[in-house]
Amino acid sequence: MFGLGWPEIGVIAVVAILIFGPKKIPELGNAMGKTLRSFKEGMKTSSDQTNSEQE
Repeated sequence: MFGLGWPEIGVIAVVAILIFGPKKIPELGNAMGKTLRSFKEGMKTSSDQTNSEQE
């Protein structure tokens, strides 16, 4: 994943827990998931509009 190994991912996770706290991490993950989902939907509708304009 992005050229990162398990030790690097572990360090990032520990730093994130120290900065945000264990209660805030699930909320951040949920918000990030919603953002990525809406971004993918936007990209899909954008490509659908482009395909319909080309036809």
